[in-house]
Amino acid sequence: MTDKPVLLSGGNPQIPKGYGDEPVQAYIVAMPDWKQAVGRWIDKIVTKTVPGVMKAVKWNSPFYGVEKDHYFLSFHCFDRYVKVTFLNGGALDPPPPVTSKYPVVRYFHIHEGDEPDEGQFADWVKQASGLPGEKM
Repeated sequence: MTDKPVLLSGGNPQIPKGYGDEPVQAYIVAMPDWKQAVGRWIDKIVTKTVPGVMKAVKWNSPFYGVEKDHYFLSFHCFDRYVKVTFLNGGALDPPPPVTSKYPVVRYFHIHEGDEPDEGQFADWVKQASGLPGEKM
């Protein structure tokens, strides 16, 4: 028996639902290969940009919010990228580049070797944290 989390399709870690930093850090540690550095980068920027941010893992994805059970951002591992979900991303200026079937949701994909613009990402995080979070 192994203590390592099971990796689901796309290499997404299977982490039990939980609140706080501990389950989010467990998710990040379990992220495979280059994706772990992306998870650390996202967590660092969100934590720095939104002091006191609330964290949780639900549906095998980390979520970030400013009010319990109301979230503005999550991320999830796929085979070729990490998908960052801005739950009210359609209201951001400029909006993140990838559309959703839900007009209000926008995505930002980070692929291996990408060097995302940290200033732009932090600005999206700051804007998103000021919007009403999605209850989940």
